[in-house]
Amino acid sequence: MTDGRTTPASDRARLWAVVGATGTGKSDLALDLAEELRARGNPAEIINADAMQLYRGMDIGTAKLSVVERRGIPHHMLDVRDVDEEAAVAWYQPAARAVVADIQSRGGDAILVGGSGLYVSSVIFDFAFPPRDTLLRDRLQRELDAHGLDALLTRLRRLDPATAERIDPKNARRVMRALEVLEQGSATHGAVLPPQPALWQSGTRIVGLHVDRPDLVRRLDERVERMWQSGLLAEVTELRSRGLERGVTARRAIGYAQALAQLDGELSEREAIEHTQALTRRYARRQVSWFKRYADLEWYDAPTSAVSLLAR
Repeated sequence: MTDGRTTPASDRARLWAVVGATGTGKSDLALDLAEELRARGNPAEIINADAMQLYRGMDIGTAKLSVVERRGIPHHMLDVRDVDEEAAVAWYQPAARAVVADIQSRGGDAILVGGSGLYVSSVIFDFAFPPRDTLLRDRLQRELDAHGLDALLTRLRRLDPATAERIDPKNARRVMRALEVLEQGSATHGAVLPPQPALWQSGTRIVGLHVDRPDLVRRLDERVERMWQSGLLAEVTELRSRGLERGVTARRAIGYAQALAQLDGELSEREAIEHTQALTRRYARRQVSWFKRYADLEWYDAPTSAVSLLAR
């Protein structure tokens, strides 16, 4: 190992990534793939790459698989953070890669599945994250509280217009992180996907699921309706008692923020549902745009079979 990358522990052990927009059936395909591999003698296991599924108790709003739905296949990086803790990608990367290495050391394929683009990229591509500065972050948070996000975004556009163009302008946490990195002396914010990323492990298979836009919109809208029908408000009420509103990341999750607003009387139920649907649709568009940049991605129309993947 001379260039910072690793190779699988054996000829049989490889890294997979199953990606795509929310609601395209990634979890089902990952399960089918793991079952097919295990039937062939490969002890494959699954690693979560959905940022919000890292949190204990955030189940309904993230469509997290129950233990029964996991079909007896080991799942990793689920329920590993409390809702009042930050789940930064710089923390996630080494933790997830350690799981990959452990699975492969036992001769199994590691199947990374999720729609959080930067989290997926942090594992499968060879790039590093700048250090964190708690004092600087606290100062930026105070500036955000005092002057609003537009002031920070204006500064970022002046200092690093390329990064400002890539970052969601409504994502305060990402804007603050970019400024934190710049103020530490970096010429640009390094925690973004490089233009031509190199794979962390040779032989990685990246599989993307595609659903036509009208069908995907219907699926997403119905999924949000089911979240409320399945008890999202009760889940959020319980999470609030465990510190949800103290969390830097969790409290801003799509669906959870709107449920909190409904509980506080700021939104009606119909308004909370419709806001969540609109944000989910926008998030799905951003996911597709992110994953389209993966040069080695193999797109399949959903649903597709694990057998078809293994036939290639």
